Amino acid sequence: MDTAVRTGTRDGSVGRERFVTAIVDTVLVIGLVLLGTVEHGGNPLTEPLASLETVAPFAIGWIAVALLAGLYTREELEPVVGYRWLAVTWIAAANVGLMLRASSLFEGSANWPFPLVITGFGLLVLFGWRVGYALFRSATT
Repeated sequence: MDTAVRTGTRDGSVGRERFVTAIVDTVLVIGLVLLGTVEHGGNPLTEPLASLETVAPFAIGWIAVALLAGLYTREELEPVVGYRWLAVTWIAAANVGLMLRASSLFEGSANWPFPLVITGFGLLVLFGWRVGYALFRSATT
């Protein structure tokens, strides 16, 4: 009798560390967009709805692409492959966020050079915290 064997790279489980990683990634993406809002004269405390409308496309893009890519459900990858996977996921998520922001669903635009800025700083933030955390873990174990 022939049987199908699944040999994918996803293990289907989301452990505590992966869940925390997902939360930190998402909070950092939201924080980056809010920092940009503040840098351009916005105030998230006095304009919470405008800030939410600014953050939503990128939060939606990040969550959707990270889930579709299986970023938090893949088996542990060697560091280089894992960071490459993170980079591809963020670049795709930033593009989804930019498309949503430029659409009629949200107020705002994605004028040049904003796509480069959000993509570049997003990579720096996501890589920065993950490399820092990996160094911390290796020093404490």
